[in-house]
Amino acid sequence: MSDLSGEIIDNRYQLIRQIATGGMASIYEAVDTRLDRKVAVKIMHPHLAQDDAFVSRFIREAKAAAALSHPNIVAVQDQGWNQNGVPAVFLVMELIEGHTLREYLNERGRFEIKDAINYLTPILSALAAAHALGIVHRDMKPENILVSKEGRIKIADFGLARGELIGSTMTAESSVILGSVSYLSPEQVQRGIADARSDVYAVGIVAFEMLTGEKPFIGDSPIQIAYMHVNQEIPSLRSKRNEIPEALDALIGRATDRDPDKRPRNAGEFLAALETISIDLDPKKNQLKLDLDLPVEPIREKPRGKVKKIVEEVVEKTIEVIEDSKSLKRSEEKKHKSSKRVRRNRKVAIVLAIALGIGAWYTLIGPGSRIVVPSTVGGSYDDAVAAFNPLGITSVKVEKRFDEEIAKGTIIESIPPGGGRIDNGGSVTLIISKGPERYLIPVLKGLTPEAAKSAIGKLPLTVRNVSEAFNSEVPQGFVISSSPEAGLQVKRDSVVDLVVSKGIETVAVGSYVGKSGDQALNELTSSGFNVESTYAFDEKILAGAVISQNPKGDGSIPKGAKISLVVSKGSQYVFIPNVFSIDEAKAIKALKDLELKVIVKKLGSKKLKKVTNISPKVGSKVKRGSTVTITVG
Repeated sequence: MSDLSGEIIDNRYQLIRQIATGGMASIYEAVDTRLDRKVAVKIMHPHLAQDDAFVSRFIREAKAAAALSHPNIVAVQDQGWNQNGVPAVFLVMELIEGHTLREYLNERGRFEIKDAINYLTPILSALAAAHALGIVHRDMKPENILVSKEGRIKIADFGLARGELIGSTMTAESSVILGSVSYLSPEQVQRGIADARSDVYAVGIVAFEMLTGEKPFIGDSPIQIAYMHVNQEIPSLRSKRNEIPEALDALIGRATDRDPDKRPRNAGEFLAALETISIDLDPKKNQLKLDLDLPVEPIREKPRGKVKKIVEEVVEKTIEVIEDSKSLKRSEEKKHKSSKRVRRNRKVAIVLAIALGIGAWYTLIGPGSRIVVPSTVGGSYDDAVAAFNPLGITSVKVEKRFDEEIAKGTIIESIPPGGGRIDNGGSVTLIISKGPERYLIPVLKGLTPEAAKSAIGKLPLTVRNVSEAFNSEVPQGFVISSSPEAGLQVKRDSVVDLVVSKGIETVAVGSYVGKSGDQALNELTSSGFNVESTYAFDEKILAGAVISQNPKGDGSIPKGAKISLVVSKGSQYVFIPNVFSIDEAKAIKALKDLELKVIVKKLGSKKLKKVTNISPKVGSKVKRGSTVTITVG
């Protein structure tokens, strides 16, 4: 195909320069003159554009790819057939400025394990989105994985009409698929069919190359490499690089299993398994647990010495007053100047002094004395008792209360509070935390909704929503799960949602007999069925079409059930081709390609021998596996 740089496609896209070319098309950097933005325009090669069936499928799958919206998928923006100027079937995509994963691998070789996982994660995420819509890529390889300048991963070329090309021949088009054959699944090589599991296989091979720096199989020709994929197991990653984690080795081994039924069913399953391994390789750090230990230093007043001193002072003053009164009386008697009023005042003073002494004794050291309660908030019950005992506080009452902030067993408050006073023999009440108020969600699975509501009703909780869902394990009408789930602790007045089983989900399945086995496999797998395909000769059903299915169609089948398909390999009979005058080697190959056994009879001594006779004769109808004798000389 000649370089079309400078051409305008569809009166809109100005082709700037050719940036890539492949077996099906060439890609140009272009400018969308209508929106004034850079785009990539993919133009199909002219010889393919002459094939109406190929073009129809190209356009159909381009429309399907345009429906994909994912940050890691190259967006398809337009498609059409250029009617003005150079005739061309074209596809317009977003332009990714950067490089391909192939270029990256060629430049740096193998990846570090964590880097490889970081690349594989968006790749699988994009494929998972496609598989969820029933879209299969069919040609996953490093050349179709782009890395933008910003480091964003983008997958290009979703499902653009490759299936028949791969399934038809690997000789005439070997140059076209040379870059792809290293990533083709065995079923693509053998039968030309692809489903989500074929993409899983290809990504597994890409992962192998990223982690080891080499492809699993190297050969002199595409046919040789394809043969290896069909007949040999992919080498273990750890045999190439022993620091690869066993779990990652096992996952890539499962993804590249020759049997598609043993692989993850789609990219979503592959991604989930990879994320689990990624977390194991880089686990979150445990949160630091800080236990606050608040030591309590109780207030312990010791008033005894001070009280004794005060009492002694009061008594001394009383004695002084009495002594003074006696002296005064003697003096007055001597002087004979006493009077009734003076004598009455003396008596009052004596009585007051005695009363003061008795009051001080009663208040400070007598029955009227009171004990100062030490502060115990923040401590434990044992801490409080240790503080109370020296003060003679022996009556301690305990009340417990929930608290969202104070740890279980810690004193919230006391009655009376620290610094308050109690009588001798009085009691102190401690309010101790029971911790946050939480209630355990009981096991509700398997109960009827009424029984589940009753169980929740026994707690200060409320059932809010009751929804329904299909479930293959829990019978219809019984609880599948709760949210929050059983075993979790929740606050008072929390709400609980219940999911009740609708029983096994069934899906209406039609008959695929006589239809494409590829179509049947993709549609049934996308509907959630476990599809098992076997192959058999059939004289009436064309190769690749379904001979029979079990269970039969035109009914409803439980989702996830196994459906067996028998796909036709075509007629078991072949016609003996005309190989007269053909070189011995070419004749043998032509006959073996028809699954015939060949016996060679040699005549003469020529080095280059040609076929002179064949038995059975040319045009004979024989079963595959029959023996054919050729004479060469």
